[in-house]
Order: sequence, then structure tokens, then C-alpha cells
Amino acid sequence: MKTVLSGIQPSGRPHLGNYFGAIRQHIALQDGGHACFFFIADYHALTTSRDPAKLREAVRDVAITYLALGLDPKRVALFRQSDVKAVTEISWLLACVTGMGLLERAHSYKDKLAHGVKPSVGLFTYPILMAADILAYDSDLVPVGKDQIQHVEMAQDMAGSFNAAFGEVFRRPEPFVPSAEKLAKVPGLDGEKMSKTYGNDVWIFESGKKLKSAVGKIATDSRAPEEPKEPDEMLLFSFLELFTDAATLEQWKARVRAGGEGAPGYGHIKAAIIEGMEAYFAPARARREELLNDPAEVDRILARGAETACARAALVRDRALAACGLR
Repeated sequence: MKTVLSGIQPSGRPHLGNYFGAIRQHIALQDGGHACFFFIADYHALTTSRDPAKLREAVRDVAITYLALGLDPKRVALFRQSDVKAVTEISWLLACVTGMGLLERAHSYKDKLAHGVKPSVGLFTYPILMAADILAYDSDLVPVGKDQIQHVEMAQDMAGSFNAAFGEVFRRPEPFVPSAEKLAKVPGLDGEKMSKTYGNDVWIFESGKKLKSAVGKIATDSRAPEEPKEPDEMLLFSFLELFTDAATLEQWKARVRAGGEGAPGYGHIKAAIIEGMEAYFAPARARREELLNDPAEVDRILARGAETACARAALVRDRALAACGLR
């Protein structure tokens, strides 16, 4: 059995890009016979968060979102990062064997500086805490996108440095990048990358008039319905394919390519997107409402997850402490 570890940033309401690009793949891993540890990265959030109430709300929203979308707490340990104290202890041990140069090469750190983010010690040492999160559970696989592989590589480097100094303590993790066919790239309403920052996103649980308004903003042109078009060049079809089976999608494409009388207009396609999304997420929306009305159950799930995570991390921490002479 492999151990899978993934962290989830509590960075606001999750959108379609988050779901099809990461959340769906995370939840699918629970069916693979793995031991899964999923943590909500509230310590990491402190590098930018200055509003305690909003952070607490965001953490709870992440938990409810994953549970509503199908995460099974009986098969997965879902917990707050800050509830596992051994992780910060391991982080210090790793900091003592990590070179400054490695941290200075971190893509995420350089990117934030380039965007004018004021550097802090926490931001600079972010990769060390991330490595501690990965190594604390003897993780074998870390699900990441291609742009996040460096995080796992840095954890490998830190584990190697510690093991070289004190003996074989930390297990070497490997990045797990889902195959291209399992990923769906979801553009924003304007055709750019979907992002809360850009304001071109669609909330996973949007419904009713707000969903109609959001879908209505998907960029189109002024061509008439009867004019033949290439559907693969239309932004609308990037959304329609998310919620439509292959056969039905091909029927839509054939009608658009043919044009002429009876060809669907942009409004018809947008209506199909709305209908498809409403149906696709209906069970999750219902489950979300149940969880919102039972906050004590969410607390119990996070507490049970933390108990499982703490037990695993304590074993790794004690092993590391003994190796370097602190036990």
C-alpha cells in the first residue's frame, strides 16, 4: 500500500478549474487502495492571511467542499495542518540541514517577489515546511501539477541531506502527475486561465440566477447561428464538454459545423452548459447544505483525521529526533 499526501490551500471558494484540475483527481485516489493523507494548509496560509475569521472560514469551506464532492473520511485522513505539531518540529530539523541556495531557487518564492509580494522569513522558508508536510507521513506519492514538481524535488533534496548527515530516516517521496487524459483544462470566462484573482471563475456550487449570469459572461463573437463554425475554436465548447457525454457533444459539434437553419445559437449552448452543470453538481450541493447545517460533524471528521495524522507523524518525528541525538 502506498501512502499519498496532498495539501490544499484555503484560498477562497473553489472554482471549476480547481475541481477538474485537482480536486477530482485527489478524491479518485481514495479508490486506489492507498493510505491517503489530505491536509488543509492553514500554516502556509499565514504567509499572506491577516484575517483570523476569514482564515477559519476558508479552512472550514475547504473541508466541506471536499466532503461534499465525495471525499470519504472513513478512507482518507482529512485534517488541519496546524493540528499536527510534529510537522513544525520536523520542519526545524530539516531547516538545520537545508542550504540557503536551495530556498533561493524556489520558483514560487521568485514568482511572488516578481509580483511585488513583500518577502518574509515564512515565505522564504515555505518549502521547508512543505517538505516537512510531505516527509512526516512517510509519503510515497505526492499528487502535483507539472508546475509544482519542484516542491517534491526540494523535499527529496532535504530528505537526502538529513539522511546523509544522520542515517536513513526519511522516505524519499515521488511526484505523482496525473496523465493528460485524466486532466481537464478549464479556461476562464474570458478565455484566459481561470482564476479568482482575475475574476473570470465559476464557483463549483453556483446555481440558479447567479450561475446563469456567470455562464452568460463566457466570451463569444457576433456571428449568426446559421453561420458554420469550428466548435473546437469556440470557448463555449470548452465548458460544454465538461458536462456532456461524448456522443451528445459530437451532435452539438456537428450542428454547429453544419450551420444553416436550426443550428444552435450561443444562447442555446449556454443553456446546455447551465443545465449540465446544475445536474453534475446537484448531489454535491445537497451534501454541502447538510454539512453546513451540521458543523459539529465537520469538526469531528477533522479531529479524527488529525488523530490519524498525528500518530503517523509522531513516529517519523521520534525517529528523526533519535537519529540526530535529541532522544
